[in-house]
Amino acid sequence: MSLKDLDPWGHWILLALGLIAVSLIAHRLFRPVVRRMASWSAVLLGVVHRCDRPMQWTLPLAALQLLWEGLPDGLAGASLVQHANGLLLIGALTALGMAAVRGVADGVLARHPDTVANNLTARRVHTQTKVLSRIVSGAVLVAGVAFMLMSFPRARQFGASLLASAGVAGLVVGLAAKSVFGNLLAGLQIALAQPIRIDDVLIVEGEWGRVEEITATYVVLRIWDDRRLIIPLGWFSEHPFQNWTRTTADLLGTVFLWVDFGVPLDELRAEARRLCEASANWDRRVCLVQVTDANDKAMQLRVLVSSSDSGANFDLRCEVREGLIDLLRRRHPGALPRVRAEWTPPPAERPAG
Repeated sequence: MSLKDLDPWGHWILLALGLIAVSLIAHRLFRPVVRRMASWSAVLLGVVHRCDRPMQWTLPLAALQLLWEGLPDGLAGASLVQHANGLLLIGALTALGMAAVRGVADGVLARHPDTVANNLTARRVHTQTKVLSRIVSGAVLVAGVAFMLMSFPRARQFGASLLASAGVAGLVVGLAAKSVFGNLLAGLQIALAQPIRIDDVLIVEGEWGRVEEITATYVVLRIWDDRRLIIPLGWFSEHPFQNWTRTTADLLGTVFLWVDFGVPLDELRAEARRLCEASANWDRRVCLVQVTDANDKAMQLRVLVSSSDSGANFDLRCEVREGLIDLLRRRHPGALPRVRAEWTPPPAERPAG
């Protein structure tokens, strides 16, 4: 574009600057009004909060796009400006759509806090919301990129020719994307069927931990010693695993003790009951002492205790085990397991002669 072609652009540039200023002023004026109107709904408030920054770019770009559509056909550089502004507008709308999805997710999560005592429903909602919001955000991003590429004629032809070439390259791409699509489908399955949820207690590959995060492709399991186990989503649809909080967080735990046959069972039952009642980890449902096995040397006691969640149950089991062992050590040391043997003295040797 030469210098002599700049004169026709003068009033268009002034109009553009005026539209940008008006759009930003309108955004600033209507922002508190929209927030007040959306304050009755946590979902709407989350959407408005997330869309605030992308809207600062979308409004001016939309106004400029309407302005550039009125450019004369013979104006130098008009098509380039229209195309560039269209690309920016598509990018801003894509960002606005992704922000709206995140805002809906924020509102749903705010309506279902997971800090309550019985958070089973909240964890179910958190899992569905986070997984589905990531999938929808990814779909919006892919759609935005696709619309931007479709604005280039050569890119459209290249995409069509690439899809038409279903030879070895297509096979390689399909095999490479198999795990990706498999994880996406597994993510949809987890979001809908919910074999696992956020904060569920799982046993995976012999490791005990809580589900800390569920992304679009993997699950982060926080192990009890603060390690993180990263598991692909597809793994959960192909392998069995234990979920200790599938329907409720309440859990029964066992303490096994091998003791002598002479142990006073009534005293042990009373002590187990006292230990449970003195512990804040007991939910006052189950506290039971039973003889579950016996052999020629000792008998096995099973102490069954209940708690509101797995962490409290582990601590309660340790408390009961320590208390019962201490009772046996102090009051009935002979009741601890011991090996019995009968010794027969050898016959006296006869005197010689």
